[in-house]
Amino acid sequence: MAFTPYITQDKATEELLEQIIQIMRLDEALHTGIPAPLRVPMMNLVQLVNSYYSNKIEGNSSAPIDILRAEESPYEIEGDQGLQEVKRHIDAQRRLVNEPINKVTVCAKVTIARLHRELYVGVPERMLEMQSFEPAISARMVPGEFRKCEVRVGRHIPPTSQQMLLHLNDFERVYRLDWIHGQSRLLAAAASHHRLMWIHPFMDGNGRTGRLFTDQYLKAAGLSGSGLWSMSRGFACNIAAYYEMLCAADAPRQGGLDGRGELSDSGLLRWTRFFTETALEQLQYFSKLLEPERLNDRIDGYFEMRSRRALSGSKGEQLPELQIKCRDIYKTLLYLGDLQRNDIRARQGLDETTTHSLLSQMCLEGLITLDRRQSVSLKLSRRSIDFLFPSLW
Repeated sequence: MAFTPYITQDKATEELLEQIIQIMRLDEALHTGIPAPLRVPMMNLVQLVNSYYSNKIEGNSSAPIDILRAEESPYEIEGDQGLQEVKRHIDAQRRLVNEPINKVTVCAKVTIARLHRELYVGVPERMLEMQSFEPAISARMVPGEFRKCEVRVGRHIPPTSQQMLLHLNDFERVYRLDWIHGQSRLLAAAASHHRLMWIHPFMDGNGRTGRLFTDQYLKAAGLSGSGLWSMSRGFACNIAAYYEMLCAADAPRQGGLDGRGELSDSGLLRWTRFFTETALEQLQYFSKLLEPERLNDRIDGYFEMRSRRALSGSKGEQLPELQIKCRDIYKTLLYLGDLQRNDIRARQGLDETTTHSLLSQMCLEGLITLDRRQSVSLKLSRRSIDFLFPSLW
């Protein structure tokens, strides 16, 4: 093989294996501890976070507030290529939730091709024109189609288009999750992220495809909390280190004690440490963010300040008053789930007029959704996100 599949448990340090155990524990705690009504809204928010950070790594300068605003008003993205790219990435994640990938075939060539193709749904034809490296001629990229030309990425010269297909066959075989168990699945997740980037199967979009693949691989590997935390956020927190560690794993083997393939095992170990440290940091952050008592305090603080008109919007404008009773309705929905209007009225001891007024306020703010069956559901509003989830962006 051209590369070592992953750092095996017998070659991993004790510290590395302990980090993996912590990752598995925190992920399970996040999965079981989040209030059920908050799960879907939080997963929807993390999709935005993933897209923002994954595209930021590639140089997209779209601002979080614009992404959130575009979610509420799709016309906001008209004429803005950066926002359109982010929105396509968000939509790709949603399609993968609605039409999930088979766990056994998550690293198959057909899956890798699908992930790339999903990112380019709706992209204008003019944006598919690429410049190949050797020879320097114009070529059109077909979403989901593996490259047929040679490319260069900074100092990295990926395998030739012919070698690439052989490497993808190896990739599909060695990272099959029905052949990998226990802590080795996290070691394989780390290695497969780098190996896919190193193979560089497409003319463009390899970074975003690789990060999308890793999200799917971690989910398939059994991390139940996947979708509630973000690896892309961790990578983007230190882009220089992300690329430095990927470059370390690109390094050729240094002598007979540095692996048996053409790539350095010591470089792969450095990358694996970075990957697991990043995963652990993100899980610690999101676990703290969703810790019930602290989240409850932030909810209280948000509605208290809104009731006193003490909060400003993204452009410095004073936000309108929200009646403090909205807080009680919000927290009821958070812990009990969807309720009928009449149930809310009875639980809160309100008359019909007051209930209608409060729910109308909350709906206008994006704090809840109402349907024709009179059912009320919890939402995460654009204006509340920065307060309820500090330092998310």
